[in-house]
Amino acid sequence: MFTTIGFIGCGNMGGALARAVRVSGPDTELFFANRSRSKAEALAEELVGQVQTNEWVARNCSLIFLGVKPQLMGAVLAELAPVLAKRTDRFVLLTMAAGLTTRTIREMAGGEYPVARIMPNTPCAIGAGVVQLCCLDMTDNEKDELKSLLSGAGLVDELDEGLMDAACAVSGCGPAFAYLFLDALAQGGISCGLSRDKALLYAAKMLEGAAKLAQQSGKDPIELRQAVCSPGGATIQGVSALERANLPKTVMEAVTAAYQRTLELK
Repeated sequence: MFTTIGFIGCGNMGGALARAVRVSGPDTELFFANRSRSKAEALAEELVGQVQTNEWVARNCSLIFLGVKPQLMGAVLAELAPVLAKRTDRFVLLTMAAGLTTRTIREMAGGEYPVARIMPNTPCAIGAGVVQLCCLDMTDNEKDELKSLLSGAGLVDELDEGLMDAACAVSGCGPAFAYLFLDALAQGGISCGLSRDKALLYAAKMLEGAAKLAQQSGKDPIELRQAVCSPGGATIQGVSALERANLPKTVMEAVTAAYQRTLELK
């Protein structure tokens, strides 16, 4: 089981997941390695962990988080492959790199190791994120423990690996799309006389509530939209303006463009 967890790469997402793991596993030993030692030191101090090297993490940890950019993964794992090859105990590699499959990670690491792949998003930093998970040659107990460790980040959902890129285009890239819409809503409120602080507050809380209602009601978004649109009212006029501007089509194109780019990273 995962008694020692090492993080190779302590960027924003690696840090967010480390915090989630600490919440879910308060007694778990955490180890941090990063090109910039100061980042590893800051996380180790915050989360009561230890600073180590990439090689030490690869040699000793039962779960190895690879918080490495896709274009750097090959080089990092090439350096660690001889270390991993000498191990006789069981361990799991966990990748967060977009576009790299579990089998690709295994090939880069040079051995028949169990591999997990996750697609987290930035709201994981506050425990309100989405984490898609797929696994290669992991036991059911290992999957359950990993889901439990990641639960502090938000929703953890196991998904067929063939759909991971599509999921990334929706929930991984989606926050940026949502922030663009959030800012536009606020700008509209400002143009109608609201202060920026008030406009942002109202827009953000509205989006939060609308999302919760969509989840908890079980109703289709079209049905929920219709419930707000009174005949001849203000809302239907605004919706009509968005439809004339092709907002639905534009959002769909944004998701598919992100998806295509993810495929190009492979």
